[in-house]
Amino acid sequence: MKFLDKDHSAFIKKTNWQLLLLVLLMTACFFTWSENIIITRIIKVIGRMGMLAGSWYVYKSILKYGAADNLKTHNILSSAFYGIYLLLGFASFMWSTNVGYSALQWFMTSQTLVFCYFFIKSLYLLDVYFPKHKIRLYNLLGNASFILILVFVIGMWVSPDVFFRLTHGGEEARLGGYLMNPNELGMLAGVGIAGLMFDIRRNHNKWWTILKLLILFYGLYATGSRSSLIGALLIIGFHVLQSEQKKFAVVAIAIMILVAPIAIYKVVLKDGDPERMEEVLSLTGRLPFWEALINEGLPREPLLGFGFMRIDYKEYFQSAHTYPGKMTHNTFMQVLMNLGFIGITIVLFQLIFTTRGILKEDSEKKLMLFCLLIPLIINSFTEFGIFGESNYGILFYQLIILYISFKPGEFLRPSQKIHLIKTGRLAAR
Repeated sequence: MKFLDKDHSAFIKKTNWQLLLLVLLMTACFFTWSENIIITRIIKVIGRMGMLAGSWYVYKSILKYGAADNLKTHNILSSAFYGIYLLLGFASFMWSTNVGYSALQWFMTSQTLVFCYFFIKSLYLLDVYFPKHKIRLYNLLGNASFILILVFVIGMWVSPDVFFRLTHGGEEARLGGYLMNPNELGMLAGVGIAGLMFDIRRNHNKWWTILKLLILFYGLYATGSRSSLIGALLIIGFHVLQSEQKKFAVVAIAIMILVAPIAIYKVVLKDGDPERMEEVLSLTGRLPFWEALINEGLPREPLLGFGFMRIDYKEYFQSAHTYPGKMTHNTFMQVLMNLGFIGITIVLFQLIFTTRGILKEDSEKKLMLFCLLIPLIINSFTEFGIFGESNYGILFYQLIILYISFKPGEFLRPSQKIHLIKTGRLAAR
């Protein structure tokens, strides 16, 4: 389709700010902004429903301005298997050991998916009908993550009692406080790094972007998250391997050589402390917990599990030799426990088809999506992850799934052509 020439800069600028605000506030709604559980729930429910309505509004405003939703489905097996996973989760209400909790988690995950549906469709409509626009998913996620990490970096100096979480008997302070699990916050910093590295590649606001990346790395370091640090280093390495710009590769390698040994020694190896090294080898007690789940918990409900986001008949699973846990700290183990072998099979196929879908995309889009996946997948082996209890890792993963689920349509319906003519996007014939 050939569109009539027109200056859309004001509309694109407004839409860019709207999309940034949407993904920023939607991500922020996963934080615990108050120690009062009632206030927190009100913020999460009203905030997230508001962002869903906002994503629908932006989608409709793009259509109204001069676009037509003639998008076609693409890589259908990835989204189809995610839908099957959610359908099995919904069916599990019939055998869940706590129907109310399963239903709450299921509806929050589904609500996030609807938000992502309109958000991604908006980006596709901009690509098709405003091909010269400069709005990019990686830029939106990178900037949203940066703003949130900046809040925590400022907060750690202004109000350390709120923004720091004391662990190991008060010996270690980690950025996050009661607001967010430090490992989850580290993962958010990793997503921000993955996004903004692409702004460096396209030389977009170079020095300002470098400053944002430094703040993200500082925030990541302050979380003390080993897995997120490894993920960030892998993202840089991934960029280096894919880069055709020799200067960029040399600078990135030099930074890694300088930063990696110190960061790994301080964050991963914890200054070489023997007691902390033993903790590292057991993944902070996770390995014996997973062993107990497989040996004691799984045999009780092997096929269909205990219900969506449930891992035992009681609120907590506890073995004689492990700590009590309400979640497994591994997203794949979580699926195995709450939906059994049937659920984990569906999830593994979903991941395979998502990976295959990403590999079919063009080189830039493929690199971007894999870089975003790195912190999400690493986090999934030690925390809530992409199939765990409702968290912004699920939000980012759903964005990835839907970003490979559409492609431009080849034909317009007569009503769509009339609409585009009325809005001045097509010439009347």
